[in-house]
Amino acid sequence: MTETSPGYKTDAAAETQIFAPRGDGADCQPSLARARQARKSGAIAAQLRGPVRMNFASDNGAGVAPPILDAIRASSRVNAPAYGADEFTARAAARISEIFERQAAVFLVATGTGANALSLAALTAPWQAVFCHEEAHVIDDECGAPEFFTAGAKVVGVAGRDGKIQPAGLAEMLARYPIGQAKTSQPGALSLSQATEAGTAYRPDEIAALAAVARQAGMGVHMDGARFANVVAATGASPAALTWRAGVDVLSLGATKNGALACEAVIVFDPAKAAAMQYQRKRAGQTLSKGRFLGAQMEAWLAGDLWLQLARQANNAARRLAQGLAAAPGLRLAFPVEANEVFVVAPDATLAGWRAAGAKFYDWSTRSARPDLAPGAGETMARLVTSFETSDAEVDALLALAKTP
Repeated sequence: MTETSPGYKTDAAAETQIFAPRGDGADCQPSLARARQARKSGAIAAQLRGPVRMNFASDNGAGVAPPILDAIRASSRVNAPAYGADEFTARAAARISEIFERQAAVFLVATGTGANALSLAALTAPWQAVFCHEEAHVIDDECGAPEFFTAGAKVVGVAGRDGKIQPAGLAEMLARYPIGQAKTSQPGALSLSQATEAGTAYRPDEIAALAAVARQAGMGVHMDGARFANVVAATGASPAALTWRAGVDVLSLGATKNGALACEAVIVFDPAKAAAMQYQRKRAGQTLSKGRFLGAQMEAWLAGDLWLQLARQANNAARRLAQGLAAAPGLRLAFPVEANEVFVVAPDATLAGWRAAGAKFYDWSTRSARPDLAPGAGETMARLVTSFETSDAEVDALLALAKTP
């Protein structure tokens, strides 16, 4: 899920609850316990030196990393060829091939949804099906874009603990879509989220095992890499090991959540399979006339491993936050913290107190948590996301609130 998914409270009162401190009338008649918690939280916040944002709502809310902003500014002073036929884009594509240790076809786009939908369109015919985790972004949060861009392919959700699909679960679902049965959507592609919607990471052997099942069904493999940089930084695995060497055909590489303004890359690891992509991208409205601004962003993001430095900063903040929350009374982590997302289960009164002190985050719903870690009566799961901009002060401020009995 993302910020606009059904798992969030989206009514006006809930938006105020998430994004603004209490006291504006949106939260009517709080319970006595919540009121007491809010008073304690307010007292702690008042003791903190200077204003602290405590913004853990989304890494999409972070700004643009200064080197990338500088690159955009510099590229604006150049009158370059249009539609991606510029030197910035060429250098970015070459750098991607170098990083992934393989000559690839690279197509820059402006949005993650566009990257995912185009990637799946490259792999899937209209009469086929895309298999993904039941809570994946491509099935829950893209408003039918994969179905639209593939001209009608079905998207099928597969259940799995901790946001991950298991080979047995994928095989079981594929058995419901027999190859050659005319009345049934045919297997077309497997889509894996990296990191997952639970903030967990697929390792190379896990990807290879799933890709093997996909290959047996004649499917291609797509990876939604909106937070791919965070996984590379966290696991230490090479980009090649996490993608084509494990059986991935197409990667949506996301830079936007990790320091870029608006830039994603569709990477097709076998250029021969990308013959139609330039037309698909243009038809989808994702071929920018001033494409050099995408190329400049991607080139700067990858230069000197900036992309990994930014991801490490976000991951380190999440790790500190998770360690502190796990040690706090009455709290528990719903999933392993393997990238830059922390999912914590807390009493409703506690979360109300955090919000009253100015913390920003989203309530979350999921079916992939272990039953013993899922929220019980009077509890809610919260998603806390860190970014390259998350400061130690923000983490310390929330942990100070969490230590309040």
